[in-house]
Amino acid sequence: MTHVDDREFKFRVSPAEDGERLDIFLSKKGAFVTRSQVKRAVDEGQVQVNGVEVKPSCRLRNGDMIIVRREEPKECDLVPEEIPLDIIYEDEHILVINKPHGMIVHPAAGNRSGTLVNALLFHCGDLSGIGGVKRPGIVHRLDKDTSGLMVIAKSDEAHIGLAGQFKEHLVKKVYRVLVHGDMKEEDGIIDLSIGRHPVDRKKMSTNSRRGKESLTRWSVEERYNIATLLSVRIETGRTHQIRVHLNATGYPVVGDAVYGNSKKRIEAVKDNIRQVALRKIRRQALHSSELCFHHPVTGNLMEFSSLLPDDMAQVCDTLRNSGN
Repeated sequence: MTHVDDREFKFRVSPAEDGERLDIFLSKKGAFVTRSQVKRAVDEGQVQVNGVEVKPSCRLRNGDMIIVRREEPKECDLVPEEIPLDIIYEDEHILVINKPHGMIVHPAAGNRSGTLVNALLFHCGDLSGIGGVKRPGIVHRLDKDTSGLMVIAKSDEAHIGLAGQFKEHLVKKVYRVLVHGDMKEEDGIIDLSIGRHPVDRKKMSTNSRRGKESLTRWSVEERYNIATLLSVRIETGRTHQIRVHLNATGYPVVGDAVYGNSKKRIEAVKDNIRQVALRKIRRQALHSSELCFHHPVTGNLMEFSSLLPDDMAQVCDTLRNSGN
């Protein structure tokens, strides 16, 4: 690869890459983070093969010259907002934050303000434009009601590097999760494919016909008889993976309103003190507690940890002290 500048790249197809699709080729080379970004760039004429615009599905041949001229990112139409951020680490390339539950990561229809992106735009100003728009480099997400550690890219170089680590499953992500029930074993692996629910398209399911490979490792941290605190590491990053996997095994996440009917399980708890404690969880009891990756620019190992947030810690304390 010849890196002309931050917006132009040149590639020569090798014999080993003969016959490969253009979109797959470019996603591997790092000029773009995802195949969807490759497709958009090709469709907009930012990519040429031997001086000719082609389709994303174009089959490459040994010796082909590919030139990528990325357009300047468009201005973001979102409004920066002075929203407090719990910043764990920051340098010129990356930002690590402890996201509170209740905060949406990226704006969507009906949620154009109060999001993490709005807060980042105020805090950082000039951010990664790798997504085609001048906006914070969101390389991974947490659900609105999941709290904990996230890493943000502040530069294109960092964005590409982090996205590559996430794609290759090189980022270590550990969560603390409170689930209903007393887990039978001390640890285990959940290896069930996840895809869109066959009926409710807003949900994910392990019974999808087009499910993708998904792997979750868990171990028991503390038992409370009616509930268990787990340490969970995900090897893949499917939507709602932890919640779907734990529900599929019969131990849904406490407070989860989508998977596992948590409200009904809480109502079935006979001990009033414990039932009241569980009712105080107003969201899924899921917290991103450990994050480990290599700095996308320096290569240094970066390790971060976050204590249980107050709502989860208080419930665990009550369950621990109220006996079995």
